[in-house]
Amino acid sequence: MYFNLLSMKWLRKALAVGLLLLPLTGFTAEPGVVASIKPLHSLVAGVMQGIGEPLLLVPGGASPHDYNLRPSDARTLNQAQVVFWIGPELESFLVKPLHNAKGKVRAVALLDAPGVITLPLREGGAWEPHQHDHDADRHQGQHGHDDPPDHDHEASHDAHIWLDPVNASTMVQQIVATLGEVDPAHRADYARNGVALIERLEQLNQQIAAELAPVKDQPYIVFHDAYQYVERRYGLNGVGSVVLNPEQRSGAKRIAAIRSRIHDLKVRCVFSEPQFEPALVATVIEGSPARRGVLDPEGGAELAAGPDAYFQLLQKLSSSLRNCLSGS
Repeated sequence: MYFNLLSMKWLRKALAVGLLLLPLTGFTAEPGVVASIKPLHSLVAGVMQGIGEPLLLVPGGASPHDYNLRPSDARTLNQAQVVFWIGPELESFLVKPLHNAKGKVRAVALLDAPGVITLPLREGGAWEPHQHDHDADRHQGQHGHDDPPDHDHEASHDAHIWLDPVNASTMVQQIVATLGEVDPAHRADYARNGVALIERLEQLNQQIAAELAPVKDQPYIVFHDAYQYVERRYGLNGVGSVVLNPEQRSGAKRIAAIRSRIHDLKVRCVFSEPQFEPALVATVIEGSPARRGVLDPEGGAELAAGPDAYFQLLQKLSSSLRNCLSGS
């Protein structure tokens, strides 16, 4: 709550300042603003509501882990003034194009946004204790990490930061500040939208906490390790992942290890993801009482891109966890 009060105070101050500033210039070229993935696009769209619409780079149903830029994507990036992305830890396909566009396009890696809480990558699908785990809660420095942004160094951090609504509120602050600098004519509008968006995110956080409280002790396994921000925020009992890397096939040894883990820990649910082949999950739960569910960290093709997509994504994630873990 203290964090959110600070967020609201910051945005109200920005709003007050913005109202005193004379309009200077707006976006000079279309499309103006680009966001990499659907949940991030949704937050940007919420800040821009009533002013303009950002373009979504990675379409629903595609994964940023293995996405390849199309010629149309390259044109979109070349025409953009601002590109919001998580960072090279997630959208590695953007590293070279954004480097080549340096000086022409303002690229904002939200993994480095001030105040964003980051967690270290966990070791292995069984998530054995990681030597940096005890430091997880202090990775909240000026750039969201203890050290200045150095992406070679910070490849050890989990990039799925948007799955924590408190992080989403911090990301909104950075989006508001960036758009206000690039388009000062609408600075007050961005700040006003940001205030409303943070209030809505606080309500979402409270709602999900209440929904997941009854099932937080139930053990489950996910397809790949993308959900520790949800687990840390709501105290959930994730105990492993089917694959270590979603871009690589799992061998017989890995499958056998997960099957043993399901049996030994009495795992209630194993979750697949729509972007990846579901047959592997069917294989690991065969002959066990574990239920099968579906989690989607990016939103998939069924969610319409726009200001509501982030909220629909988190609500669907919460419902999938609750329904599978409760046996309903």
